[in-house]
Amino acid sequence: MTFAGGVAVRVRFGCALLAAMIAGGAASAEDYPARPIRVITTTSVGGLSDIFARAVGDQLQRDWHQPLIVENRPGGSQNVGVRACTEAAPDGYTICVLNADAMVYNPFLFKNLPFDPGKVVPVTNLYHLIQTLVVNGALDVRSLDQLIALSKQKPGTLSYLTASPPLALYMDKLKAEKGADWVRVPFRGGGEAVNAIMNGSTPIGLIGIGNVIGHLQSGSMTALVMLNNIHSPQFPAIPTLEETGYHGPASATWYGLFVPAGTPRPIIDKLAAEFGKIVTEPAFRDKNLYARGLVPAINTPEEFAAEIRKERIVAEQVVKEAGLEPQ
Repeated sequence: MTFAGGVAVRVRFGCALLAAMIAGGAASAEDYPARPIRVITTTSVGGLSDIFARAVGDQLQRDWHQPLIVENRPGGSQNVGVRACTEAAPDGYTICVLNADAMVYNPFLFKNLPFDPGKVVPVTNLYHLIQTLVVNGALDVRSLDQLIALSKQKPGTLSYLTASPPLALYMDKLKAEKGADWVRVPFRGGGEAVNAIMNGSTPIGLIGIGNVIGHLQSGSMTALVMLNNIHSPQFPAIPTLEETGYHGPASATWYGLFVPAGTPRPIIDKLAAEFGKIVTEPAFRDKNLYARGLVPAINTPEEFAAEIRKERIVAEQVVKEAGLEPQ
C-alpha cells in the first residue's frame, strides 16, 4: 500500500507540475512582451524592411507599450542577417524580417550556407514587392531594348545590382539571348543600392519600386519595366515585361516575419495576430505598403511554411536550369 501510495503521490505531483508548466507558458505569452523586442532586418538603414520595421514599431509601442529596436544586418547575400536570427535566443524578444531570396534561393546557391534554414520558424508573410528595372536618368534610355543596345555600344562598362537571385538569373539569360554586355555587382542593402544607382557607379538596378519612388518622380531615375508583371498605382504608364514582349523571371519577392526555432507557439500566435492586424489596417496599409509599392501578404504560420516549401521546389529547378553551381 505504501509503495502504491507513493506512486500515486508522484503521479499527482507530476500532473501538477505539468499543469503549472502549461499555465506558466500561457501566462508568459499573455504577459508578452514585458521588455523591448529586437527585430533583425537583412537590409541596411533606409531599405524597405528597415522602414517597414520602424513603422510597425511605432504601432507596437502604442499597442504593447514596448519599443521595437531595429538591428540592421545587411551583407552576405542576406545570409548575415538570417544567421543572426538563427543564433538568437528563442524567447520572443528577437524577431526577424527576412527576404524570400535568403530563405528560398540561398540554400541552393551556397555550398556552405552559414545558417540552418530549419532554425528559423515562419510566423506570417508580410508583404510582396513590386519589382522594377531602373536606370540612372543620365543613361537616357527609355526601354529594355534601348538598354540592351547601349550595353552593346559600351561593352564592359555597364553594371547592375539586385538583391534577388532570380532577377540576377534573368539578367544572365538576357545577356546570353540578346548579346547584352553588363556585369552584376554585390548588393548590400536598399539604401546603398539607391545611392549606387544615383551616383552612376552602378547605373542599373533591379529593385523594389518602393526604394526609388521619389527618384522616379524627380526624373533622376527612369523605370523601364515592372519585372513581376504587377502595375504600380503610382506609375501606371510603366509597362510590364509581358507588355514589352519579354517573359518575366521565376520570381516571388516577399518579406516575412520569422522567429528563432524553439520560440513558444503562444508567442508565435500572438505575433502573427498583432502583425496581421497592423498590416491590414487601412491607414497603415495605405501609408506604409501601397505608397511604397508593396502589397500585403498576411497568412498563418502553417500557410507561410507551406508557401516556402513550394517555392523552394521551384527555386531548386531554376538554379539547376541556369547551370549554377553552389558557391
